[in-house]
Amino acid sequence: MAKTGSLTINSENIFPIIKKWLYSDHDIFYRELVSNGCDAITKLKKLEVMGEWQKPEDVEFKITVTVDSNDKTITFTDNGLGMTMEEVDEYINQIAFSGAQDFLEKYKDKANEDQIIGHFGLGFYSAFMVADKVTIDTLSYQEGAAPVHWESDGGTEYEMEEGDKTSFGTTIKLYLNEESLEFCNEYRAREVLEKYCSFMPVEIYLENSSAEPQYDTIEKDELTEKDTIIETIVEEAKTEEKENENGEKEVVEISPAREKYKILKRPVPENDIHPLWNKHPNECTEEEYKGFYRKVFHDYKEPLFWIHLNMDYPFNLKGILYFPKLNLNYDSLEGVIKLYNNQVFIADNIKEVIPEFLMLLKGVIDCPDLPLNVSRSALQNDGFVKKISDYITKKVADKLSGMFKTDRENYEKYWDDINPFIKFGCLKDEKFAEKMNDYIIFKNLEGKYLTLADCLEENKEKHENTVFYITDEKEQSQYINMFKQEGMDAVYMTQNIDSPFINFLEQKNENVKFLAINSDLSDSFKEEMTEEAREAMKGDADALTEVFKKALGNDKLEVKVEKLKNEAVSSMITVSEDSRRMQEMMKMYTMPGMDPSMFGAGGETLVLNYNNKLVQYVLNHREGGHIQEICEQLYDLAALSHGSLTPERMTKFIARSNDIMILMADMGKEEE
Repeated sequence: MAKTGSLTINSENIFPIIKKWLYSDHDIFYRELVSNGCDAITKLKKLEVMGEWQKPEDVEFKITVTVDSNDKTITFTDNGLGMTMEEVDEYINQIAFSGAQDFLEKYKDKANEDQIIGHFGLGFYSAFMVADKVTIDTLSYQEGAAPVHWESDGGTEYEMEEGDKTSFGTTIKLYLNEESLEFCNEYRAREVLEKYCSFMPVEIYLENSSAEPQYDTIEKDELTEKDTIIETIVEEAKTEEKENENGEKEVVEISPAREKYKILKRPVPENDIHPLWNKHPNECTEEEYKGFYRKVFHDYKEPLFWIHLNMDYPFNLKGILYFPKLNLNYDSLEGVIKLYNNQVFIADNIKEVIPEFLMLLKGVIDCPDLPLNVSRSALQNDGFVKKISDYITKKVADKLSGMFKTDRENYEKYWDDINPFIKFGCLKDEKFAEKMNDYIIFKNLEGKYLTLADCLEENKEKHENTVFYITDEKEQSQYINMFKQEGMDAVYMTQNIDSPFINFLEQKNENVKFLAINSDLSDSFKEEMTEEAREAMKGDADALTEVFKKALGNDKLEVKVEKLKNEAVSSMITVSEDSRRMQEMMKMYTMPGMDPSMFGAGGETLVLNYNNKLVQYVLNHREGGHIQEICEQLYDLAALSHGSLTPERMTKFIARSNDIMILMADMGKEEE
């Protein structure tokens, strides 16, 4: 006699929520139904180990997913525990037992938030997102158990009776609705299985009932009992006519006759039941790590290096984090950290578990202890989750500091690629910054890598507690050459993240000051002058200031006149450190593509070299015919060596340069 009934008093409320909730991840039902099968097999294996059940010799544990595009069905078959009629009643019919009422009360307003289906024992019901009808055929492993057939249309009414299944385990068949037919396509099914089930602990096979059978040809000695022979192929012996020692021709057998078999193509599991992260790091080869990286992330650029996480206490966590070759523009970077729970894929990049700065990495983390019975919005408040996050941060810092201490050469080799990640980590995570403090390095003008302590030691004599830095090698080349000539050093800080990172370093290291290489002219570049000499030069300096302000039509222009050691330098522009940082900050917080000149030229100073012949010419010919052009040219040359000109000024500069060359050519003709 068939038993019929309504699933629960809550079902009318639950199903709209299930459908709405999982709408963006319709494919999740694959994960839920396959992982339920995995659980059933894992539990049966445990009973076998405990001696409470004996596995028949011919049984191989597996899950088979069969798609049939003709029938519009998907079938999930496992040979796990199976269920008795009482168990079907408890686990399938009485949804209320799994906290459905609480579930509705707690999450009715959060129906579009994160997935918690499955962690309330509701995973099976995800099938109704895609199916109009679902049937279950199950037979418990228990001696004398009767098979059960269960079916439901739409998920609110069910019918249950004795079935005809003869082998233990469970088969669930989904009759897909019209909107979900994509899921019985073999290629789509494979894609979803790869996404969620790539590393589940039981072998998963995908079969396509609608496809033509495929075959392989194998040698006779390769045949196994599992193979289905379609045809025996006899290859005749191969012979060749050769000349023997006596010069007579004879037929010689060069390859004997042999049998081959045409067999049904052997099934290949869709998953790897022994993922690399479950092995001990000592058992993994470099090629295995790289192969795993290529397979999981479809990235064929080799990772720089990796960290194998392997922890049993106080919580169970395993995983592999890879450092990919980073794009230098750190804010457009996006890594992928895949989170697993007992080899079942949960989600990518769960921010509560993985510290934000580690999102630049690629990797897998498997944590069976993760509390998944709450929505992810609650995870961040969980002390346990915080411990996991702290542990991962510590392991990354340990790996990097260990590499610095024991393999400095490679650490320096990787630095240009990994430093945005490390700097981002220091800005975002105080503990990480603390651990990395002594292992942050800077590339200097000679291409050597120095710690902050090394940089300060180098500059100690002339500029105590000061580190000069370069923001743009091309724009600051004039200043770099002057530094080199004077035997002074500077470090490269040319990435987007360096601006906030410099502020961070100054806050962390009291009295240390970072100065851009073009922020001011160090006394090292100037001739030593007595107070009297400086006073004597003051009148000329005022006169030059007046001439340049008038020629450039800029009353607010800051002008300094200095006696520089290098007579070849005529003019330079410096920008005060405070002003430059303000401009950097404004750039960071405004829309991309805005013209930097909008922030004004505050803090800019035109430095004129009193020892330069051209500057002296301006001083001595203030009322001359071409003074206007010379002043403009000197200013534009200084601006060019400091950065770039606006399009309007560049146009004028090119036209003026042409005029000057014509003038020189005319003067040359007169001399002839």
